[in-house]
Amino acid sequence: MNTGSYPDTIGRQLQLLAGEAAEHCGWLYYDADDQDNARRYWGEALTTATVLRDPTLEVLVFSSMSLQACHEGRPREGLELARAAQERAMGLGSPTLRSIIAAREARALSLMNDGTGAGKRLSEAMHLVDRGSEGRPAPEWTAFHGHAELDYSQGMLFTELGHHGAAVQFLRAALNHQDRTYGRNRALYRLTLANALVRAGEVDEGAAHAVQSLEHLEEVESGRVTRKLCEVTGLLRQHDADPARQAVEELTEYTSMKGAA
Repeated sequence: MNTGSYPDTIGRQLQLLAGEAAEHCGWLYYDADDQDNARRYWGEALTTATVLRDPTLEVLVFSSMSLQACHEGRPREGLELARAAQERAMGLGSPTLRSIIAAREARALSLMNDGTGAGKRLSEAMHLVDRGSEGRPAPEWTAFHGHAELDYSQGMLFTELGHHGAAVQFLRAALNHQDRTYGRNRALYRLTLANALVRAGEVDEGAAHAVQSLEHLEEVESGRVTRKLCEVTGLLRQHDADPARQAVEELTEYTSMKGAA
């Protein structure tokens, strides 16, 4: 790119492709739970998007960085990043894109203990996803988003607020409606459901879902999902019922095997 000779229009396309590749690298490192490298690649992608004044790439990077900020316990920063993404998405004319960002705003608000604000943004996200056929087509990367993702977001909202029983029904719906091609998401949904069930006092069912999540993990490796698996294992260790003990043995054996590999 720096030494080749080509027209400016080709140069812009090459720079944009490099920015998109950097964003994707950032996402892969984020999912692997290597947050330093994720931050580095997203920084490169954001620089490219800013120099090229490309709002589509800016929206993608800002919304991804919002997820990371919330993941690392920086919800206020996550909210500002999501709002920056939403501001740029307004001009792109895609209700589905705006729905994703509204859900990420809701996530940040829930982590800031603003249940009312989070609920409003989730309602807006649901309204927008129902209008997904209107306006301009959504970017390809938004294909995962739909009612299952929003059910999961609603379940996470209740989880953050400590209403684990209420979270269960939404997390069940999210798992039931999630496309089976998204193995990582199904594993994450099932483990989050297991977590909510155990915290709601339904330890046996929670243990069963935790073990079933291992089927999805055969399809995909994810540091974020492994972290969730360890969290659920630790939660089950606090219970002395036979299903909980058996689940802990299976989950521990799985993580030990993966670590050895």
